[in-house]
Amino acid sequence: MGVSEAALIAAARYGTSDKLALFAAATTGNVLGAVVNYALGAWALRFEGRRWFPVSSRSRQKAERVFARFGYPVLLLSWLPIIGDPLTVAAGILRMPFALFLVLVAIGKAARYAVLLWLIS
Repeated sequence: MGVSEAALIAAARYGTSDKLALFAAATTGNVLGAVVNYALGAWALRFEGRRWFPVSSRSRQKAERVFARFGYPVLLLSWLPIIGDPLTVAAGILRMPFALFLVLVAIGKAARYAVLLWLIS
């Protein structure tokens, strides 16, 4: 479980009771992070290899192979730890249509938070 999931669970259990607001905030924040990764892939790949770059060259290459094999719907899995970030960077590198990227990533990430909130209800 990642930090965002732990924060969502803690806030739902001990903080606000407005689960819809928690869901919206968690989903929006996570999707915006994926948009940053897309931009890094599309416009900042020349910085790959720098310490701050979010994806290693090896992970990026693996994600590109996954894209080639399964196509754009693989972004529905962008919520997964370890492979999610490289998939979103690869989408930018491959110049995937941004609107389609946004829809698929939002569906995947929203589903994760919806399931988490449902499980702890």
